[in-house]
Formats: sequence, structure tokens, C-alpha cells
Amino acid sequence: MNKRIAIIATDGFEESELKSPKEAMEKEGFTVDIISEKTGSIKAWDNGNWSNEYKVDKTIDNVTADEYNALVLPGGVINPDKLRRNTDALNLVTDFFKQKKPVAAICHGPQILISANVVKGRKMTSFSSIKDDLINAGANWVDEEVVVDQGFVTSRNPDDLPAFNSKLIEEIKEGKHQLQHA
Repeated sequence: MNKRIAIIATDGFEESELKSPKEAMEKEGFTVDIISEKTGSIKAWDNGNWSNEYKVDKTIDNVTADEYNALVLPGGVINPDKLRRNTDALNLVTDFFKQKKPVAAICHGPQILISANVVKGRKMTSFSSIKDDLINAGANWVDEEVVVDQGFVTSRNPDDLPAFNSKLIEEIKEGKHQLQHA
């Protein structure tokens, strides 16, 4: 199954929330691109410290949702805070929803989705500290390890990665979801 997946991240992403889904998707035979604001590499955050660097495959301003089958948004505190201020990143995220493609976000990743204005009316979860932000943006927030709403997958934290990865892969294999919406 030749699927191409976009992971949008920048410096300060939570390492396990990028590495674990990426490895799980590659094990399925999917091609996974790390897409960022800049070329070169981005630096991970792990257990309160800077960690490894990851090679950036493409920049946000050089890709479109048309090129990919699904989108993954890792968390971390710094990463989504930077990306939610990047208009190109928000437009790219919105295009995945408009094209009814699977989108997955974990931990603080949904902060990007709030700024992209795509959470209203959606059932989802996140790291507990952004629960109020999601509710205020119109989401139906629940405290569950993984939530799937018409191709839209969310989880709370790195402990949820096994369930998150499993549902993410299932949704990618299913493809577009007619009821996926922004």
C-alpha cells in the first residue's frame, strides 16, 4: 500500500510523538516526510531537555495536501506554539480537512488545530492542560487514550502512543472519510 504521510513539526516537538508514529507507519510500508518551517534539521524535546535532531524532508511552503494521504501533528509545548503562528502551516492543515484526509494529533498538537479553526463540533482529546482551549474552540473534549472522529485521530500523551499509532494506521488504510470536515 503506497501511502505518503506528512508529519508537520518544528524545533521543540516531543520526540516520542514524532518518532513512534513515524516508525509505526514506515513499518506498514508508508513513506513518511518530516515537513517543517526550515530546511536542514529540527531538534526534539525529551523529558524536559533538548534531544536528537531529525532531518527535514521538505518545507511547509514547498508542499501541498494533494501530495499526501494523511497528516500527523506531534505535540510538545514549543512545537505547536510556533506552528500555530505560521499561516502556511495553518493553511496546509486546513487543506487536509477540506480534502477529507485522515489527520492525527497528540498531546499539545491540537493547539495547531485550534488556530486552523478545525475543531468545532469534533469529538477529540488532548493533553489535559489544553482541554479548556479545545472546549472554548467548540470541540467535544473527552478523556480517553485515543479518539477517532471520521478520520480525525487524537490522543492525550506519549503513554497513549500504542493506541494512537494503531488507530492512525487504520484510518490511513481506510483513506478519505466523506464525513471528515473542518
